[in-house]
Amino acid sequence: MTALLILTVLVLALLGAPIFALMGAIALWLFHSAHISTTAVIIELYRLADLPALIAIPLFTFAGYLLAESGAPRRLIRLAEALFAWLPGGVAIAALFACALFTAFTGASGVTIIALGGLIYPLLRKQNYPEEFSLGLVTTTGSLGLLFPPSLPIILYALVAKVSLDRLFAASALPGILLLVILAGYATLVAKRHRVARTPFFWREALHALRAAAWEIPLPFLVIGGIYSGKFTASEAAAVMAFYALAVEVLITGDIRIRELPGVMRRSMLLVGAILLVLGTAMGLTNYLIDAEIPGKLFAVLSAHLHSRWAFLAALNVFLLVVNMVEIFSAIVIVVPLIVPVAVQYGIDPIHLGALFLLNLEIGYMTPPLGLNLFLASRRFEQGLPKLYRCVLPFWAVLLAALLLVTYIPRLSLWLPDALRIP
Repeated sequence: MTALLILTVLVLALLGAPIFALMGAIALWLFHSAHISTTAVIIELYRLADLPALIAIPLFTFAGYLLAESGAPRRLIRLAEALFAWLPGGVAIAALFACALFTAFTGASGVTIIALGGLIYPLLRKQNYPEEFSLGLVTTTGSLGLLFPPSLPIILYALVAKVSLDRLFAASALPGILLLVILAGYATLVAKRHRVARTPFFWREALHALRAAAWEIPLPFLVIGGIYSGKFTASEAAAVMAFYALAVEVLITGDIRIRELPGVMRRSMLLVGAILLVLGTAMGLTNYLIDAEIPGKLFAVLSAHLHSRWAFLAALNVFLLVVNMVEIFSAIVIVVPLIVPVAVQYGIDPIHLGALFLLNLEIGYMTPPLGLNLFLASRRFEQGLPKLYRCVLPFWAVLLAALLLVTYIPRLSLWLPDALRIP
């Protein structure tokens, strides 16, 4: 029966069955087979609705959609270009920072590639950056902001792993900054090697760009600064961001008209509904796996072959890169409850593990052959996948080096939450 169930689930998944339906069916069948009331799955759904941090998901998602559908992407790119284009590799560095900020607020790699990719790619080519570098950069930057608050995957990980969301926000910041610094250094080397001309700095253009983006500029300082300073909890920051984005993009800039607002709400809440369905059914499945002591049995198997936590971390990184190529939210809600108890037995801090998981998530998005960013960029820029594989390999190697640093130097992720004394 177990083999038949696995085969049926695989066939249904290949046919496009919703992931929440498959996980819910598996959970119901497992509880029924163990002669446990299937109401245990419904209880998990109710427990999900009772989580205090849950309100952050719809509020951050709504605010992200408001920004994505307004003129904010164009204003951010113009500002970044005006401020950084005079540096060696300045346009590429500007693209890195603009995309990281945008992805952090929208929480979706695809939105960044679609919304900003069409602006950044021609800008890079106009500056005479090589085509392969330009394609690799826009493909990579789609997921760069997932390590910065208020990134949706961070919130989901904290909910599923049952760790402090505020502490995880702080823990993921330094690894995210490390990625940006390393990629900025690589962009500078490429610009120098290909003698990319620098754009002179013009105060007038910088002031015009600052004036145009005057209402978007305070947003990261308001939200991220509020979280790190302890002024806001994550849920309070979500409410502040949603209210601010609504006031700016609807009432002040007028980019989104009031009659368009219900459509933005509907599109953002469709994503939220899908996430909550997956999360709820996955928690029911996780409840069974924990009751059946699956993490303990998994640790027993692994400890027979992997005798140190360093070996476990190396194997875990390989596993996560493969898993995160496919579907991030499913990976979080299915894999995290299994690996957290095992990692703890190897002496790995759950917060450090969270930073590693999210970093693997970023890299998995661009890992050939199934990384989601590759398919999105292929469609957006009408390029073949084999060509994009070649374009992203240098970026992939750079990010992999950063992953190794974060993996084997835990203080890179744990120093900031300890320094800020976040419980």
